[in-house]
Amino acid sequence: MSTAGDSGGRRHRRGWSQLTPVERVGLYTRQSLYMVLALANAFAVLAAVAQLDGRGAVGVLLAGAAAVTLAAAWAVRVLLNQDAAEPVAPLRSVAPLAGVALAYTVVVAVTLPEAARAPALLVACISVSLAAGLLPDNRLAALVVLASALTAAVHDLTVVSVAYAVFAAVVFLATGRASIWLFDVVRQLDQARRAQSELAVMEERLRFSRDVHDVLGRRLSMIAVQAELAATLAQRGDDRAPEKMLEVRGVAHQALREARELARGYRTTSFPQEVQGARALLRSAGIDVQVSVDTMPHGWQEAAGWVVREAVTNVLRHSDATSVEISFADHRLQIDNDGARPEAAADGAGIDGLRERLMPLGASLSVGPSDGTRWSVVAELPGASPLSAQVRREAQG
Repeated sequence: MSTAGDSGGRRHRRGWSQLTPVERVGLYTRQSLYMVLALANAFAVLAAVAQLDGRGAVGVLLAGAAAVTLAAAWAVRVLLNQDAAEPVAPLRSVAPLAGVALAYTVVVAVTLPEAARAPALLVACISVSLAAGLLPDNRLAALVVLASALTAAVHDLTVVSVAYAVFAAVVFLATGRASIWLFDVVRQLDQARRAQSELAVMEERLRFSRDVHDVLGRRLSMIAVQAELAATLAQRGDDRAPEKMLEVRGVAHQALREARELARGYRTTSFPQEVQGARALLRSAGIDVQVSVDTMPHGWQEAAGWVVREAVTNVLRHSDATSVEISFADHRLQIDNDGARPEAAADGAGIDGLRERLMPLGASLSVGPSDGTRWSVVAELPGASPLSAQVRREAQG
C-alpha cells in the first residue's frame, strides 16, 4: 500500500494496482530493505541474548536494538522518498540514526558482558551501514566502515569480531547502494519515457503549426489577392467581378477543407499539385509563371512541394515580382522572382521552419538575392530520395 495526498490535504492509501511503476519499485525496494534490516538485526540480537543470563540485560538489549532498528527504518524511508533531482542532505537524513546508534553503543559497552557485545554491536553496524549505503557519498561509506572497525577494537573484541564488523558494514553498504542504484535507474527510465512523450507531442504540434502556416498561409494570400482584384474590377464596373468573387469563395472552401484534413492528419503534399496551385495563384495576381521541371524524383515529391509552397507564399507577401520561374535540374530545385525588395531578408519563420524540415532528410536550403534584383530560393535535393541523400551525406562525412 502507498499513501498520497488529496485535494483536502488528507492522506489515503492506494492499492498496488493504483500505483505507478516507479511507486511500485519504490515500495518494493523500501519493504525489501525493511525486511533485510529486521531479519539481520533479529539474528544479531538472538546471538547476543544467547550470551546473557540476566533478564534486565535482555530487556535493555531488546529496547536498544528496537530503537536503532526503527531509526534506521525511518532513515531508509526518508532517503528513498527524496527526489532524485534534489540534492541529498546526508546529515539531516542519518543524523537521528547516528545519535541513536551511538547511544546504543555506549549502553551496550556499559551494561552487557564482553561475550555479548560483539553480536549486539552488529545491530548498530548493520543499521547505520544499510542507511549510509543509500547515500551517494563514498567518503561517508568509508567513514562507516572505519567507525565499525574502531568500535569493535575499542571494546576489546577479538580480531575475528572486528573482521565480522567490517564485513557486515561492507555487505550492508553494498546492499543499500545496489538498492538505491536500481531505484534511480527506474526513475530515470520513467523520466526519459515522460520526456519522450512530451517531445512527441511537441513535434506533432510543430508539424501541425508548420502545415497550418504553409497551407492556410498560401490560401489566405490567394484570397487576399483575388478579393483585391475583384474589388478593383467592381469599382470599374467590370462584369468579371462576380466571377472573381466566386473564385474567392471557392478558395475559401478549399482552405476550409484543407484545414479539416490537417486537423485529421490526412493531408499529404504533392509536388505537381503545389506547382499547379502556385501557377494559378501567381497568375491571378498578375505574375507570369514559367515552370521548367521535367520529372521530380518520387522520394522528393513532398519535400519539393514544401519548398514551392513556401517560396510562392513569400513572393506574394514580400516581393513586387512580375515573373517567377520554377526549375529543377541536377538535384536542384530553384524558384526565382524578379521583384526582390531592398529590405527583404533571407531568414524568417517560414524559411527557418522549412530548413529545419529539410535538414533531417539530407536536403539543404539557401535563400538570397541573385543577379541584381532577382531573388532565389534554392533547395538541394541530392539522390533519388531522402534515404539516398542521407546515405550520401554519411559517406561524405
